[in-house]
Amino acid sequence: MINMDYNKIEITATEAETIIKERFQINGKAKRLPGEIDFNFKIDDQNGKSFILKVSRPEENIDYLNFQQQLLEHLAHAKKSLIAPKVIKDIEGEGISEITDHHGNKRKVRLLTWISGRVWSSVNPKSNELLYSLGEECGKLTQELCDFDHSYANRKFEWDVAQSLWTENYLLYFGEKEREVLEYYQKRFKDLQGVYSQLRKTIVHNDANDNNVIVSEDLQNPKVISCIDYGDAVYTQSINDLAIASAYAIMNCNNPLQAVLPIISGYHKSFKLEPEELKVLYVAIGMRLVISVTKSAINKIKEPENEYLLISEKPAWDLLHKWYDVSEDFAHYSFREACGYAPHPMASKFMDWTENQQLTIEALFPTEASRIIYPIDLSVSSTFLGHEKDYEDQDYFKFKLNQIQKRNPGTLIAGGYMEPRPFYTSNMYEREGNLGIEYRTIHLGIDFWLPANTPVHAFMEGEVYSVTEDKGEKGYGGLVILKHRADDFEFFTLYGHLSIESIRHLKERSIVNCGDLIGKLGEHNENGGWVPHLHFQVMLSMLDYKNDFPGVTFHSELPVWRSLCPDPNALFKRNGLNPQMKIPDHQIIAYRKQHLGKSLSLQYDIPIKMVRGKGQYLIDQFGKKYLDTVNNVAHVGHEHAQVVQAGQDQMGLINTNSRYLHENINELAREIIETLPPELSVLHFVNSGSEANELALRMMKAATGAKDVIASEVGYHGNSNACIDISSYKFDGKGGQGAPEHTHIFPLPDKFRGKFTGTNTGPLYALEVKKLIDKVHKKGRNVGALIVEPIISCGGQIELPEGFLNQAYAYVREAGGVCISDEVQVGCGRVGKSFWGFQLYNVIPDIVTIGKPLGNGHPLAAVACTQEIAEKFANGMEYFNTFGGNPVSCAIGAAVLKVVKEEKLQQNALQVGEYLKQELRQLAHEFPIIGDVRGQGLFLGIEFVDKKLKPLKAQADYVINRMKDYGILMSTDGPDNNVLKIKPPMVFTETNASELIFYLRKVLKEDFMNAY
Repeated sequence: MINMDYNKIEITATEAETIIKERFQINGKAKRLPGEIDFNFKIDDQNGKSFILKVSRPEENIDYLNFQQQLLEHLAHAKKSLIAPKVIKDIEGEGISEITDHHGNKRKVRLLTWISGRVWSSVNPKSNELLYSLGEECGKLTQELCDFDHSYANRKFEWDVAQSLWTENYLLYFGEKEREVLEYYQKRFKDLQGVYSQLRKTIVHNDANDNNVIVSEDLQNPKVISCIDYGDAVYTQSINDLAIASAYAIMNCNNPLQAVLPIISGYHKSFKLEPEELKVLYVAIGMRLVISVTKSAINKIKEPENEYLLISEKPAWDLLHKWYDVSEDFAHYSFREACGYAPHPMASKFMDWTENQQLTIEALFPTEASRIIYPIDLSVSSTFLGHEKDYEDQDYFKFKLNQIQKRNPGTLIAGGYMEPRPFYTSNMYEREGNLGIEYRTIHLGIDFWLPANTPVHAFMEGEVYSVTEDKGEKGYGGLVILKHRADDFEFFTLYGHLSIESIRHLKERSIVNCGDLIGKLGEHNENGGWVPHLHFQVMLSMLDYKNDFPGVTFHSELPVWRSLCPDPNALFKRNGLNPQMKIPDHQIIAYRKQHLGKSLSLQYDIPIKMVRGKGQYLIDQFGKKYLDTVNNVAHVGHEHAQVVQAGQDQMGLINTNSRYLHENINELAREIIETLPPELSVLHFVNSGSEANELALRMMKAATGAKDVIASEVGYHGNSNACIDISSYKFDGKGGQGAPEHTHIFPLPDKFRGKFTGTNTGPLYALEVKKLIDKVHKKGRNVGALIVEPIISCGGQIELPEGFLNQAYAYVREAGGVCISDEVQVGCGRVGKSFWGFQLYNVIPDIVTIGKPLGNGHPLAAVACTQEIAEKFANGMEYFNTFGGNPVSCAIGAAVLKVVKEEKLQQNALQVGEYLKQELRQLAHEFPIIGDVRGQGLFLGIEFVDKKLKPLKAQADYVINRMKDYGILMSTDGPDNNVLKIKPPMVFTETNASELIFYLRKVLKEDFMNAY
């Protein structure tokens, strides 16, 4: 590159427009584009066509330019479906034109067709599918260039990874920490030269950076369609091209190794990568970054005005530090897996070797008589583990294991290989992935559950690799790792949870013979806090570990770890130790479709299998935790210990109907009545919100003699026949047949997008109710009831306008009807300011229906009414419900209400809800797509609309699926399904709210959310 004053060689947009007119007879507007060497401009002509103009620096090598032009002409005849810029000839028929700039310098000029699309740097998000397509497109290009040759491709070039050791001359530009990283990669690159120098070579693009990769205009499923700017093309090791594309694409990722794998898979599909190439890829990526940061350091001094030269310095350093923390061996195994090779090169050799070995568990535990294996399931979905409070209680867990042993004498309790487990909850087991928090849950060894002090012996000869005490919560305690040699490979075995004293005799590098004592199982206080057992694990590599090794790993990395840590039972071949197989999701889905109701739906584009709940989280079968912002059914938190215990305790005694005396039904009644105004003092217990509303309608008929009901548009009150008949959400929706004769619907009282908008709309919507009353009277009938939710949930979390409910109740009562408040969704403290939703409006209904929250997931509901209503309902026809008010349900309900009080969950709903609402309004200020934020407490809604207030359903659907990717469960509601509803368990915290806001903001910045 010619070293000249940058200001004297710069080309302006105006000059570019002159060049394009004079040399190519095109009238167009020029826009400056980034470029390290050439001055690049996008040209838009008067006919709607676009081009890219490239103006070289003075005295540019003509061979260099001819090389690029011939390469493009070669690609123009590509056999594969490849899109590349095409050469446009000047007025003299030349592919390379020449001008003289205003300083008298001769400049070479080229014009190429414009590839329509978006540059990589502008695309958000960069999904795994997009990364795969990047690799696929770059691989196609390399494949097409295999039969292209040009003398200039063999030039000396500082951006060629193969020539990257020139960077050693500039180490003095960096501080000590930076030098350490740079020197590591430089040394490794020199160490690998024996392999690297023998790798195949081709001419490659060599510069698939953020601004040289073109992506399709599809905002939901974008694909890479082309690579442009061939100025860095060079003849070099083919693998360097993948290294360069990867280095640029994985910048700004929390987990760069995770991000690079789909690129490698895509590249391998188009251009098959050889195993030897994958050995050097980790270092090649590192060396490309070394070149980049070294160039930036040099250029900051040479051309401080040229911002493009510095554009990737910070992200390059950030990536280089993260890449440095990645194990080179683990990266290599991951690369192999991405290409369909066995992740560990020795995996098949190890399995072949074990086939001919006669190794026994009895050799591990020679003091224990030969036993049959009793396989134990400690997975996240295990019913044996039970509730978290049970498996976290080590004494109780030990008791349960002892009971198994007593019932099954002569067995050895064991298992756990590749089992997803729920035990690992501390911060040391989590990391920030590219899609939110990930947890190490997959167990890599086999556990043998035996008493403390049980001796553990070597089952074969080995060398002591390490002896250590792994202190800390849920660590190994006493830990021994042995190295074994077998044929022409080595492997390691790990022995965890030993007593410290029992392993002191072992020294590193000493030989342990078959049958020698390794150590003894440790007690709870010295083995990491576990019930005594041996964690036994096999490793084919130690990676970068010395005195430790992971015993659990991330589900996303499972294929690599399964190869790296093969099944220990391959050594012993014992029945009962093979990993327990679970039914795959696709089979569960297929069975549902065949044998369950055809109208049953599943949430999300890719459904989730949930197997455990914990507070405000749901947990899938792999142990991944999802923050739940949707399930208000789990009112006091999923599987709240006090509620679970209350149900279990009573279920162990008796569960019968309410015709027998039992204190539980009275206790639950007292708990509910305490929260209600004195007027509502009679209760009936049922099993669901639908039953509650059905019963309320029966009460209405008994009390008024009428059966005409007034309800809200898009209201939903249950799934029984009578409830469907008063639910506009159903009969006005798909499959519905409109309102029945005795149902009368008033407009959804939505002051944002409803019939009446703005302030003071309450009286106007109340008049709509009055009109319906008049309509009923004109038909010669009387009004039975008005039923409405205090915040209309299916309507999109619609708060009732001020003054509406007071006036509507007055109209209905004046007409002889009763007022029913459907509290199935919002009751029991959820709205924060009051315990019941109707209390927000200073009214007292005649009947209150209570559902979901009362049982915390157990089928329990209730109807509260006035004494007058109750007396009229008791007309001689007995009301009996077989399960309504049973002792188990009542014990659970009473426990739920006590938890709400004891844990101050109503106050929590108020505090957290106000904080969340404030943060959501801040989001609405940043992102106009959020037209309205509404609701009370932990019952909120945010509505997506365009500038004309038209609903944006597609964007709402997009958000809930993207939030699921980040481990947050959301759902939509409203007549147009454009409202995100937020109604989490009441234990939802400000920290949870902040996490929700963080990821909402992240998703709202994505391309699809900003194109409406």
